[in-house]
Amino acid sequence: MKISARNVLKGKVKRIVHGAVNSEVIVELPGGVEITSIITKNSAENLDLKEGHEVYAVIKATSVMLASD
Repeated sequence: MKISARNVLKGKVKRIVHGAVNSEVIVELPGGVEITSIITKNSAENLDLKEGHEVYAVIKATSVMLASD
């Protein structure tokens, strides 16, 4: 797999919650950090996502905002 995005994080699917249209996929990264992705239910089915499967979280954003008190 080749991709132009620089932020590619490998992890395992921890949980999938399917809705009528979208699916919430929780990916556990090494060290226990979790990332949640909302994708279409159709995409989750096409990727054949299942708990325990290894996946890549690909993050492509034009900006990342930070705030501090």
